[in-house]
Amino acid sequence: MSKEQFSNRWGIVLAALGMAIGAGNLWRFPRLAGQYGGSFILLWILFLFIWSIPLLLSEFAIGKKFKSGVIGSFAQFAGKKYTWMGFFITICTLGIAFYYSIVTAWSFRYLTFSLGNVFQESTLKETLQSNPDYLANFWNGISNGDWVTVIVYICVIFLAAFILIRGVKNGLEKANKLLIPSLFLLLIVIVIVSLNMDGGVRGLEYMFAIDWSLFSNPTIWIEALSQSAWSTGAGWGLMMTLSAFSRDNEDVTLNTFIGAFGNNTASLLSGMAILPAVFALAASDAEAISYLQTGNQALTFTIIPKLFANIPGGDYLSALFFLALFVAAFSSLLPMIELFLQNVADLNISKRKTLVVVIVCFIIFGFPSAWSLDYFSNQDWVWGVGLIVTGLFILIGVAMNNPAKFKASTIDVGSDMILPSQYFRFAIFANIAIGFFLIYWWLSQDFSSTWFNEQGQWDVFGVYSNASTITQWGIVIIAGLILNGYLYRKFVKQ
Repeated sequence: MSKEQFSNRWGIVLAALGMAIGAGNLWRFPRLAGQYGGSFILLWILFLFIWSIPLLLSEFAIGKKFKSGVIGSFAQFAGKKYTWMGFFITICTLGIAFYYSIVTAWSFRYLTFSLGNVFQESTLKETLQSNPDYLANFWNGISNGDWVTVIVYICVIFLAAFILIRGVKNGLEKANKLLIPSLFLLLIVIVIVSLNMDGGVRGLEYMFAIDWSLFSNPTIWIEALSQSAWSTGAGWGLMMTLSAFSRDNEDVTLNTFIGAFGNNTASLLSGMAILPAVFALAASDAEAISYLQTGNQALTFTIIPKLFANIPGGDYLSALFFLALFVAAFSSLLPMIELFLQNVADLNISKRKTLVVVIVCFIIFGFPSAWSLDYFSNQDWVWGVGLIVTGLFILIGVAMNNPAKFKASTIDVGSDMILPSQYFRFAIFANIAIGFFLIYWWLSQDFSSTWFNEQGQWDVFGVYSNASTITQWGIVIIAGLILNGYLYRKFVKQ
């Protein structure tokens, strides 16, 4: 039985854009672009070519060739002994998907919150004057022990499952044809409004201003590389999942470049939407930068609504922003769930049973993140850094298969656009070294470098502790190694 395919090139390109353009584009990129300006953007573009594109090309080619879920495709590509690596990639991305569904729920809660403010007699600005902690209390309320948030995230999972169970053409492809153009349109509207604010152009000037002295700061290099890796979805296994539905004559290189540049365009639009507003509404440049340094969640869910409340029509602008955030988050959630669906489908389970398994797993494993912000933050840290590990596994797999030969036999087949083999080979081996350094760097940060708590015990429950990170990675890796032969029989031989 032949595997379902996207109807045309734009079907898979839009799916790739939906995968890549998510909450990180709207909350992490503007924060970093605001802190470091054009210096960050230059490095971010550089690492698109060094890290992200070679990984995305590899994933696309593997999925196109083997047309299975991540575990099955990776095992056939790297060999039976390395099936456990495909298992780790799958679990890592699912670990993100379980809590990422909560981001989608938060976005919807803030969308309804903003729409509610439009119809209230008193404005949000007036409410904040009488109760300065109003927004902070609302955020704390929905992010900890809130049953409404739980119900919303469950509804999000049911909606996503309903779309995906209809298949690639009638489900994912049709959804992306609506979601992705809508997202770009919303971002463009917000950019226009932000740039027309008094002082809004200052934010744009700051965003693209290059401070050459910053290039001597290693942190900006790490942040730029990490943002490119996380934002494009390189190393997640998602492109491997989507390309399994590509046509046999699909142009791997051109499609990858369109998706990668589309993602970067969305990030730039997000920065142009948020930074002018922040700089226009802050009392000074220093205050604007301090807002941007508050962190992803605080910037998105407390600072931005507060800033928008100070301008006429701010409630409408806030609603537009959170509608864009919801669309971005939901469009990225779909391929994450598709990854799960395809791995389960490789076990030859019926569609109905597959749907039940996916919904039940997401409800069970997503609930702790919906109930506790600390648990959410822990999972975001553990599996976010884990994506560097998954990228490393894919790079190692390509390196073992001779990068130049792999490129010629998979990436270049059917591609009108041929990249130099020397570039691809260099990127693969350089990125292996970069990947190991990145893991070391992130785990050596002051906020994450703890192994033991104050009682001298292994700090497995620390939100950002290395003990928690290594324990969770270790459990998945050990389970994968123990089950390696079983996984190969189930996902490949069967």
